[in-house]
Amino acid sequence: SNYSYYHGEFMSKRYVLFAALPYAYSILRPIQSEIKKRGGEVAWYLEAECEDLLRPDEKRLATVEELVAYNPDATLTPGNYIYHFIPGIKVGVFHGYFIGKRGEKTYQEDSHFRIRGWFDLICTQGPSSTEPYKLLEQKHGSFKAYETGWCKVDTYINGKQPPATNPPTILYGTTFTKGISSSEAVYSTIERLAKERDWNWVLTFHPKLHGSEIVERYKHLAESLENVRYLHNVDLESVNEASVLLCDSSSIILEFMMQDKPVVTYRNTNPGPHLINVTSTDQIEQALDTALARPPELMANINEYVKHHEKYRDGRNCERVLDAIDDFILNHKGKLKPHKPGIWRKFQLRKKLGYWK
Repeated sequence: SNYSYYHGEFMSKRYVLFAALPYAYSILRPIQSEIKKRGGEVAWYLEAECEDLLRPDEKRLATVEELVAYNPDATLTPGNYIYHFIPGIKVGVFHGYFIGKRGEKTYQEDSHFRIRGWFDLICTQGPSSTEPYKLLEQKHGSFKAYETGWCKVDTYINGKQPPATNPPTILYGTTFTKGISSSEAVYSTIERLAKERDWNWVLTFHPKLHGSEIVERYKHLAESLENVRYLHNVDLESVNEASVLLCDSSSIILEFMMQDKPVVTYRNTNPGPHLINVTSTDQIEQALDTALARPPELMANINEYVKHHEKYRDGRNCERVLDAIDDFILNHKGKLKPHKPGIWRKFQLRKKLGYWK
């Protein structure tokens, strides 16, 4: 761990885990475990729109007043913004990877790298995010970027299981982005393959698609066939169980590849040698057969691609995130240029919350 010599100096820190959408749970829970291991205090704050999936043993801050009164040393979120009036430092930990989902080729084109002025510390995942953020750090001077790896990866590494092979399981996941989501286009292919081939299927969708007509159709398919399962939120077990992922351009692609597994994509916006990409639905079956055979060249390309986006696969990313927070507080807190989230945006946030203190 790069910052391990700070261990022990800040054992009783207080942290808030800030969740705006349900994907935050799987990203922030590994951090929670590491905080508790170090003897720190930790509490959750859920925004009103976030589905409540907290467990009885997880501490909840129910109101903005409670959140501020908790007086955390650091608040961590995988979202794009955070309340600027929370005490302590604000830490961005990402909800996915920069994979050019909309076909972006450079970091300047991607909203992943928009500096909105909310964060003091940004924990990058690997070369694809570290290099741009280091340039932006120099340009703005209002935050620091630390290459820690993505905290969610620790659960993939520490919980890795060999996939069941008989019969194989195929995980289907899709993005919600209009014009990129494959959910409508591939439905009849998945329905046919579920009936004709000796494969198990797990179907999962981005939270923003929940309740839509197409998701209801997939749910109905899962209810009518024994070898098809619908999952409200993707979980580690389903990633462990699956041998292949069928997808479009979601960042779940990279998460799946962490486990050294192949991905078939339908009309991916940024195809490359790490994917088996198809442009018509009648190519999907053959592509899945190829993926299940795990061709050596494909597997080598997957490994290179993952390395570019996620530097560490040692199960210690959460340790590095907390060490980075310690280092920032010790060396940089109060010494950087002020943030520039516009006064209007700050006003809008307070108005939405009805919080004016």
